[in-house]
Amino acid sequence: MKYAFIHQHHQAFPIQRLCRSVGVARSGYYAWRQCGGLSSARHHRQAALDYRVASAFHRKQGRSGAPRLTLDLKDEGLSINRKTVAASLRRQGLHAKAARRFKATTNSRHGLPVAPNLLQQDFVAKAPNRKWVGDITYLWTNEGWLYLAVLLDLYSRKVIGWAMRERMTADLVVDALQMALWNRRMPKGVIVHSDRGSQYCSVLYQSMLARHGLHCSMSAKGNCYDNACAESFFHSLKVEAIHGERIRTREQMRQQVFEYIELDYNRQRRHSAIGMISPVAFEARMIA
Repeated sequence: MKYAFIHQHHQAFPIQRLCRSVGVARSGYYAWRQCGGLSSARHHRQAALDYRVASAFHRKQGRSGAPRLTLDLKDEGLSINRKTVAASLRRQGLHAKAARRFKATTNSRHGLPVAPNLLQQDFVAKAPNRKWVGDITYLWTNEGWLYLAVLLDLYSRKVIGWAMRERMTADLVVDALQMALWNRRMPKGVIVHSDRGSQYCSVLYQSMLARHGLHCSMSAKGNCYDNACAESFFHSLKVEAIHGERIRTREQMRQQVFEYIELDYNRQRRHSAIGMISPVAFEARMIA
């Protein structure tokens, strides 16, 4: 360990002084290097690094790759670059959960009135409660399908409202909207954007928007990019929390979604659109 200490600091101090300070001969240090001691020290450092990287990886349940893990480790006091973290992950055979495609859910083939596209793919909001986006997706369990509706605030990308039901009815999106209104203390004048699905065009949903002074916006027909932020959230949810998991019951799926949204995505997951911090941290920083 003394020789390893000398090697660690030999660029800052003369080797002779370091050997004298720890009570060893220079010849012993050089012999240690020639006999592979240096390689051994490097191995120990690498093993220690791999342990830290693997611990951070498993704490995030395999949901974070090198860029996010690098920031997590920096918060823990370990300043290393992304390439070093990526190399450690490769050495250990650790891979963040990979992407899969998923299909659109809602049915836009109906005769109900549709709203104009007020959002126009402008996904930037300068303050909370200016622009919300919503969508529906389906989740499979051994008991059958569950449908999930969400609303995100584009200011922080935080999920502010969500609901799950066994049937994809208007009540589903109304429940999600009600949660968002409660969480955000009943704001007025918000643009609430969705696709043209029958649930969003329903009298029940539209009357609730009008009653609370919210402005309805809908995507152009067949254009998934108009609601890209909501679809991006579903992509993250399915890749990081659903795919590869064997979920037997609807109750298990509800618990899985709750934990992902409320404990991980909103509070811990670093989001590239808001400076690689979590939605809750972003809102706290902006308010402060």
